[in-house]
Amino acid sequence: MPNGMPAPGLPAHVAIIMDGNGRWAQQRRRPRMIGHRAGARAVNRTIDFCLERGIAALTLFAFSSENWGRPQEEVDALDRRGVRVRFIGERSRFAAGIVQRMQRAEQRTAGNGAMTLSVAASYGGRQDIAHAARLLAEQVAAGTLRPEQIDEDLIGRHVALTDLPPPDLFIRTGGDTRISNFLLWQLAYTELWFTDVLWPDVDAGVLQQALDDYARRERRYGLTSAQVAAAAPETVSP
Repeated sequence: MPNGMPAPGLPAHVAIIMDGNGRWAQQRRRPRMIGHRAGARAVNRTIDFCLERGIAALTLFAFSSENWGRPQEEVDALDRRGVRVRFIGERSRFAAGIVQRMQRAEQRTAGNGAMTLSVAASYGGRQDIAHAARLLAEQVAAGTLRPEQIDEDLIGRHVALTDLPPPDLFIRTGGDTRISNFLLWQLAYTELWFTDVLWPDVDAGVLQQALDDYARRERRYGLTSAQVAAAAPETVSP
């Protein structure tokens, strides 16, 4: 897990649905691929923004391989910036060449600690939970786990991103106000922030708006305001 800690009031983990590449290109009467290239530039701006502020984890939801496919020189740039890259989702659905590129990026950056960049590709929150349930069911069938031992903590240790803190802030661009089967387990107490800005137009100004709004919120993790106040100065955790 990255060593850097954000300043007070900043999220340690930000999750983003990058929506709007296709519409951005359509508005300009350009091919869809141009929108994905512009979206890749927004990814780089977002990574720089998070690194500058000490945000330790960034998770991006990519709807297709075109959203996240990165040439070797870009992987090298991430490596130089100390970013650890990894992918979550069903890799078997991608061509062998793409899977190899994913594995090389993970191997190349495995030792980096400035920030963890997780890319959700061919990923679904329901599938993630079902996979965890299947793993636990196999342990029960093998006699190494009793059903009564299964609780939220155990399930949480079998879903994606288990080595990271749950996302503090979720951002979705492009105008839709739903989480679209993204990190269903992990987003249980995450603060949600939506914007009409299309992903290729996202810059430091837009991201700062999200952080400013986040900083003004009272995070209660299912408690009442009075319960949160009573728990202070202890840290309330999810």
